Amino acid sequence: MPDVVPPVPGLPAARPGPAIPLATLTTLGIGGPAERVLVARDEASLIEAIADADRAGRPLLVLGGGSNVVVSDDPLPGDVVLVRTRGTHDAEDAGGPGGAPRVLRTVAAGEPWDAVVAAAVADGLAGLECLSGIPGATGATPIQNVGAYGQEVADTIVAVRVLDRRTGEVATLPAEALGFAYRDSVLKGRDDRVVLDVTFALERSGLGAPVRYGELVRSVGAAAGERVPAAQLRDAVLALRRGKGMVLDPSDPDTRSAGSFFTNPILDDDAFAAFRARVADRLGPDVQPPEYEAGPGRRKTSAAWLIDRAGFEKGHARDGAAISSKHTLALTSRGGDAADLVALAREVAGGVERAFGIALHPEPVFVGARW
Repeated sequence: MPDVVPPVPGLPAARPGPAIPLATLTTLGIGGPAERVLVARDEASLIEAIADADRAGRPLLVLGGGSNVVVSDDPLPGDVVLVRTRGTHDAEDAGGPGGAPRVLRTVAAGEPWDAVVAAAVADGLAGLECLSGIPGATGATPIQNVGAYGQEVADTIVAVRVLDRRTGEVATLPAEALGFAYRDSVLKGRDDRVVLDVTFALERSGLGAPVRYGELVRSVGAAAGERVPAAQLRDAVLALRRGKGMVLDPSDPDTRSAGSFFTNPILDDDAFAAFRARVADRLGPDVQPPEYEAGPGRRKTSAAWLIDRAGFEKGHARDGAAISSKHTLALTSRGGDAADLVALAREVAGGVERAFGIALHPEPVFVGARW
């Protein structure tokens, strides 16, 4: 049975049953009271809690680490199920590229993600090291194809096991069925399938994947494409993320965020040419925007660059929310509510669109709150 979280002393219930402030369960520190919060510590309890809510027709929010959500301040009806499942299992696999042996590590959805990365590096398994320091639970990583510093989970995921809420059946989805793209998968934007565990294929090597991301290349003093110890990569990534307020720290208000708030825009060649012309008109003919390949006929640019060049400085505040003082792409809560954060996000996105004609799209999931 899942555990029912008891009422919080001094917090009035908005309706029958304990009211738990979701602000205590999100990295933004934002969110109104939930009617009922249940903690699933094993897979059977997780499936039972979901099935019980679905049979009764109660609204349901399945919540992992709370690091990629913007939750309304209004009371949230129904059940919130916290995924706190634990466990990893390894199997040998000789079917890697060129027949290289790999370890298939299956990780329960509730395992804290950075602990998974740390364990892989400590065990001499390469493939996740550049994803160090990212908050949240493992089950969330395939949903938006979590990535950073030139690596993404799509590089190593071989399968995701899910509960299909429509049928009550458990199914294993191979990587090719997940439709991975930049910060996207077939699991994103829908709630009919709940991740139970994720299987990664990791190389037995003390060396990390080839370093390609420019900032990381410079940090470790390597040549682009060179392999350096995975532990060195992890340390470098953690240092870079801390410098941007992207590693959770209760003493640092800049970490009271949902990470990068906007995805990097991807444009077709014609749209990118129009964008480049607009940059030249606004900033001068010698200014070149960041430009990266994003597939045939598509180019990606930097949301952080756009925000900065549109005139928004680090620390720019609006009511109870502010752009991080360390990184332009992170929006932080400064004692305000969801409405404050959304208003700031709209201000930033509107300024970028007016300046460069590019629409920014938020990365976090909105629960009750409206974008």
